Amino acid sequence: MNFPELETSRLMLTKLSTNDSHALLSIFSEEDVVKFYDIDVYDSEEQSLKLIEFFNTRFSEAVGIRWAIRIKGTGKLIGTCGFNSWNQKMKNAGIGYELSSKYWGYGYATEALHKIIDSAFSNQLPFGELHRVQGDTMLGNTASESVLRKLGFKEEGVRRASGYWKNEFHDLKCYGLLKPEFKEI
Repeated sequence: MNFPELETSRLMLTKLSTNDSHALLSIFSEEDVVKFYDIDVYDSEEQSLKLIEFFNTRFSEAVGIRWAIRIKGTGKLIGTCGFNSWNQKMKNAGIGYELSSKYWGYGYATEALHKIIDSAFSNQLPFGELHRVQGDTMLGNTASESVLRKLGFKEEGVRRASGYWKNEFHDLKCYGLLKPEFKEI
């Protein structure tokens, strides 16, 4: 199964490779980037290499896919995005993403996510038909909520204490997007 590389007007979405480990470490070592994540700040390239291997294994097992988000023209890695889970039987997937804080506020996350969701709903990805995409945010992650709303996601409620990381329980706000609701932005 070939990894689907995608392109937008400003971005290239490609497979992560071990060559990305240093850039990924730079992103995941930012406190602001991992503030709402279920991981601690990275402090070694080994952590980045394990994450790359994890993302690529999810693809080879056909249970998820994660792209490197790169600036077109330079190839600079500025973040990742993808479907953390993909349930072929239920035709749904969970979405995830992050960007280096240096690239916040420029619409890159919205642009990248729109492309991958469009590709999924258009059956252009190798895992079959998709009808629903879900995104979960920790309470207080207003920037992520804004991205999801721009893409047409609807807030579906708060799942109390449904996440546990960094030694505490977290309420997660659930957003859903159905294929018939998806539109151009």
